[in-house]
Amino acid sequence: MAKERADSYKRFIIYFSLMKDQGVIVGTILVLVFFSGCSKNNTINPPMPPPVINITPPADFGFKVVGYFPYYRDPATVPDLKFKMTNVVNYAFFTIGTSGNLVLNSPAVFAIVVSKSKLNNAKIFMSISGNETDFKNMALTATGRNNFIKQIMNNLRQHQLNGVDMDWEFPRTTDGTDISFAALMKELSDSCHRDAKYYLTAAITPGKYPGAIRDAIKSEVFDYVDWFNVMAYDDFSTTVPYKHHSDLTLAQTSVNYWITTRGMPKNKFVLGIPAYGRPSGISQTNTILSYAQIVSQGGSSQSDSATVVSTGNPTPYTVYYNGQATVKKKAMFAKQSGNGIMMWEKWHDSHDATSLLKAVCDTIGKPY
Repeated sequence: MAKERADSYKRFIIYFSLMKDQGVIVGTILVLVFFSGCSKNNTINPPMPPPVINITPPADFGFKVVGYFPYYRDPATVPDLKFKMTNVVNYAFFTIGTSGNLVLNSPAVFAIVVSKSKLNNAKIFMSISGNETDFKNMALTATGRNNFIKQIMNNLRQHQLNGVDMDWEFPRTTDGTDISFAALMKELSDSCHRDAKYYLTAAITPGKYPGAIRDAIKSEVFDYVDWFNVMAYDDFSTTVPYKHHSDLTLAQTSVNYWITTRGMPKNKFVLGIPAYGRPSGISQTNTILSYAQIVSQGGSSQSDSATVVSTGNPTPYTVYYNGQATVKKKAMFAKQSGNGIMMWEKWHDSHDATSLLKAVCDTIGKPY
């Protein structure tokens, strides 16, 4: 190869000396330049391939025991054992402001809840709630969603959290928020799931009543979310007496709708249970009591109703709640039909042998 190039150079030098036309000379020079670059070792570097972006959910860690902790509760009143009984703690709430900004409520309480969760091997999530209108305005545009998601991701990193729970109550089919909710969850999923870093969950209705709210959860959202905290409670009536707001039938209805009818993957269904009681056929104002308050008034941990009084309501009335027997049935049902139990909320539970969280853990065999 080297000899052939040398002979080519000699021929072109002779040719160049014989040429008098400048145009020919210039063309010849270009040819020489071309030959001088024809070296085996002088190859063009191929373009670098684009970086591979890994968008994968974090590993599923099995049956979830999720407990919400509201910002207005005193962490000192909830023993560490209650954090150990749950493997996920949802701090409730971060809220959305009127300008689409993300607000952390009670930072001091948040810091303690984060610390207690981590010390007791529970994953800690930020749960986001807020006004329907503010959610709607934020999610309406790609810019609004992008800015909101950036704030979420910054908080996840800053506080070293494990995930985010979206508690938008509620997107609707009647105002287009079903579409923007799906877009928000898709984009948030892409961010949370990059390199399998953060979990993404959502709180949704029990699915009992058809309409704008229930039907706003599009099936495509099942692909974006790691699991759904199904709020199978608050099915109350102020006019119909003797109606339980969270009986076992409602749990079964929720499973039948979301899993059987809609096709939600079984491993993404987490059954919500209440740690509080509601009356039926009367006003809900000043008549809702925590499970701990009900038990302290003599309500049985093995029953689902009790006669109580409350502040502002000195006349005895009947309150309906979930006792340990029903919670055990729900926990077993959730283990067979879904992938977790969620409780609203930790502070409502009793902190002795009558505890509902204790009943859940004992039923599913979760150590604490």
